[in-house]
Amino acid sequence: MGLVKLRIQEFANERGWTLKEVAERSGVGYSALKNYARSPGLATVDVTALQKLARTFEVMIEDLIEVVEE
Repeated sequence: MGLVKLRIQEFANERGWTLKEVAERSGVGYSALKNYARSPGLATVDVTALQKLARTFEVMIEDLIEVVEE
């Protein structure tokens, strides 16, 4: 099973947003968002959260994901 890293912090920084602002704009809970943003590798991610984040950042879901281990 591979691990992925979400590029939340990168997209937030590009827009000048804090993680709290991303949570408010996306509707994804702050604690989950913080975990997603700071984890070096995740085995599972909530697809609904990915959809909300992609919509918030106006990117495709694939753009949020970086494979760190296959």
